[in-house]
Amino acid sequence: MPKHDAPLDAPRTPSDARVRLPGIDVARGTALAAMAVYHFTWDLSFFGLIRTDPVADPAWALFARTIAASFLLLVGIGLVLWHGNGADRRAFLARLAKIAGAAALITVGTRFAMPDAFIFFGILHHIAAASLVGWAAVRAPSPILLAGAACAFALPATFTHPVFSDPALVWIGLAPVPPRTNDFVPLLPWIGWSLLGIAAGRRVVGLPVLSRPAGSPLARLLAGAGRHSLLVYLLHQPLLIGLVWGAIQLGIAKPLPAGRTDFGSACTAECVATGGEEPVCRRVCSCIVEDLAGHPLLSDSGSPLSAADERRLAEAVGRCRDVR
Repeated sequence: MPKHDAPLDAPRTPSDARVRLPGIDVARGTALAAMAVYHFTWDLSFFGLIRTDPVADPAWALFARTIAASFLLLVGIGLVLWHGNGADRRAFLARLAKIAGAAALITVGTRFAMPDAFIFFGILHHIAAASLVGWAAVRAPSPILLAGAACAFALPATFTHPVFSDPALVWIGLAPVPPRTNDFVPLLPWIGWSLLGIAAGRRVVGLPVLSRPAGSPLARLLAGAGRHSLLVYLLHQPLLIGLVWGAIQLGIAKPLPAGRTDFGSACTAECVATGGEEPVCRRVCSCIVEDLAGHPLLSDSGSPLSAADERRLAEAVGRCRDVR
């Protein structure tokens, strides 16, 4: 669900105060609020306070993908605003450096916090890449943008190859099985949403409704979050985790007893949630279940894995990862 001042903000120029669209800020703030809901649910699940697993649950996985798509649409719209107000290359590169720096911070932080599933190409990494692609494509005719988006969406569903499982290439999104990571937003198919955002931005940025000041307190709050989305993105999860952890330490909340889950279903849902195509994920996970037939991993996934279990699971994944 992999897994935003802001990489999600419309890029700003010195005249930004005159050209910001409050409606876009509210939309961005709404996406941030939805992201916080998803991450808070993930935190509750991670600490064992709820049975729901937002990574394995198809409805929550769809919610996460919708949030990511909305952010990337807004990236495309932001590029239209930036170009329409004459932003120079130096300002763009400075902003790109902030996005890339924040993405690197996420990678380093998660590498220490969750080394087995750290974030190496999540939403911030993708936004940095999408900004570069979008900067090059922002002047392209809309039919070209729409065709590019269609190709981006279709290619991962029709072509994969083991060569793209290499760590140097896996970020492209054409590996047969997605990598193990807590937030994976590969270039394909997700760049399609930013290309659609550019095409849509040309039609929506002139709508009067987007220029109206945020009226209600909630709208003003969302607009404020949207104007500072990078700060919100970087701070919200540490704050939420601290809140949940503190509640446990104070006895306000208590973890539930460990439960059991269907390994195959959880495997498929997690594969889809991290960018895999459902038919491929189902076949790969079925292969893993067959390979692990009779092993306790299939019936006691709530228990911590021993080193031997980790090796056994890795062997099964290795044998099944190229199943198509």
